[in-house]
Amino acid sequence: MDVIIELLRRKEVKRVIIFALIIILLFSVRSMMNLILLTFIFSFLLNRLVEFTAKGIRLNRKLIVMMIYTFIVGVLAIVVVKYLPLISFEISQLVKQIKNFFTHPQENPLLGVIDSFISGDQIKAYVDNGVSFLLKSFSDISKISIQVFIALILSLFFLLEKPRLIEFTSKFKNSKIAPFYYEIEFFGKKFSRTFGKVIEAQFIIALVNTFLSVIVLMILGYPQIIGLSIMIFFCGLIPVAGVIISLIPLSIIGFTIGGYLTVVYLLIAITVIHAIEAYILNPKLMSSKTDLPVFYTFVVLIFSQNFFGVWGLIIGIPVFVFLLDILDVTDKEPQQTIATSKDKLDG
Repeated sequence: MDVIIELLRRKEVKRVIIFALIIILLFSVRSMMNLILLTFIFSFLLNRLVEFTAKGIRLNRKLIVMMIYTFIVGVLAIVVVKYLPLISFEISQLVKQIKNFFTHPQENPLLGVIDSFISGDQIKAYVDNGVSFLLKSFSDISKISIQVFIALILSLFFLLEKPRLIEFTSKFKNSKIAPFYYEIEFFGKKFSRTFGKVIEAQFIIALVNTFLSVIVLMILGYPQIIGLSIMIFFCGLIPVAGVIISLIPLSIIGFTIGGYLTVVYLLIAITVIHAIEAYILNPKLMSSKTDLPVFYTFVVLIFSQNFFGVWGLIIGIPVFVFLLDILDVTDKEPQQTIATSKDKLDG
């Protein structure tokens, strides 16, 4: 018994137990996972926006928060009232075009090869999952709207009372659950530093990618630009695989409106855009810990998509990076090892 008590007092064992309890708690409230993730993402991204705005504009923090949220609610209201019917129509048209391509047999041998490749199990699963997610989202728009609204309200209260929340939460340091508090604080800091930063980077990259892609599509004469821009943005939130997922419908539509030449122009433009993303945006926005090999990226996406559906494609990499951070997995060689190697060479 003494051995067990001594073992439980060890910091590493205590940390593992508390981490397991957190996972069990999250699993028990998995029906609310959409709301939890949306609230965290809104809170983190808008908190960064508030901090950035506060550096340039010397105003009261609460006033800045209210101004930003008023602007966001206003934009959402305009989109819902004015553009939602148009967006729904354009996305339904895109789905029809893609379905027509797959339902009609392809006489050209090259198109037959492309069709058989796209029909591969895993890629087909991504496409089917994405299309069904869009259709389900627009057919169940009221439920999603309520979740987004509640998440925005919760994030608003969080940002308005952030200093008070930090002060109140710090009181648990001297409470009877202080050991739990310190471990939860450890995981919370790691989570916001890795998961939050990666989500922020993915969001910025998706915005830039969407902006550049829409310009290219307008030049090439693509229809349903609004629907395509929404699809490109959400696919842009998926690391690496998002390029393939978005390129499939874009290539199909490009072939139907302009033939092979349009598809070639599209591939060249997408290659240039993602070269900008890979060599300019990624190094500036992503830390060394998020620079995963492509093999690891696809393995994580496959497993996370199977376990969490569409959400897994978006949060799979951030969660994996968070776990790497907890395990202290870095790309940097320890300074002591480097120093030892130098001493051996000098000797």
